[in-house]
Amino acid sequence: MKSLWAAFLLIGCASAQTGTFAGRDAHYKLQPEDKVEVQYRYTPEYNATVALQPDGYVSLPLIGEVKLAGKTLDQARAAIVAKADERLADPEVTVLLKEYVKPYFVVAGEVAHPGRFELHGEVSLVEALAVSGGLKDSAKRTQVILVRKANQEMAEVKLLDLRKMMAAANIREDIAIHSGDMIVVPRNFISRIDPYIRLAETSLYTILWGIK
Repeated sequence: MKSLWAAFLLIGCASAQTGTFAGRDAHYKLQPEDKVEVQYRYTPEYNATVALQPDGYVSLPLIGEVKLAGKTLDQARAAIVAKADERLADPEVTVLLKEYVKPYFVVAGEVAHPGRFELHGEVSLVEALAVSGGLKDSAKRTQVILVRKANQEMAEVKLLDLRKMMAAANIREDIAIHSGDMIVVPRNFISRIDPYIRLAETSLYTILWGIK
């Protein structure tokens, strides 16, 4: 589990202790493994129900591949219409979300049962840690990392003092968990962490650097 959180240390050089943590857009954005139904009003022979591939693309009759990952349903429809317009006159397209990846969060590091957990209703950071079996004695409670995807390329990283957060006077500061969040509980003191990371550069197999 060390390599799960060591990657974040290698990227950083600034403290992420303060500031408001970013929320999510109100409209759902498509992601790999989601399934959509594409309907053509006047040419139903091109209708199709397809799943987004790991690279975010779908392959559709008539128009071929279109990247839909990271788009809302309206944006997905516009992307499909733009390509269909090359083959059809004024196509009218409807895009429906048929299946979607269930909301989840990940807990890694010094907890009893690290892993991926389904997100049901409102769950706070403290509750998420409880679901993962709670902290080990080796956990660094004053430096818990919360990683939240900001967009398709970047994620926001926040360093949290769980011991302070759980104090009676600060209990209202507990943070709500969003789908896709990753909580990393380190074993040792973290001296540097960047408030934002580029997802493509975040490797879970980065060699451990300066931490034992």
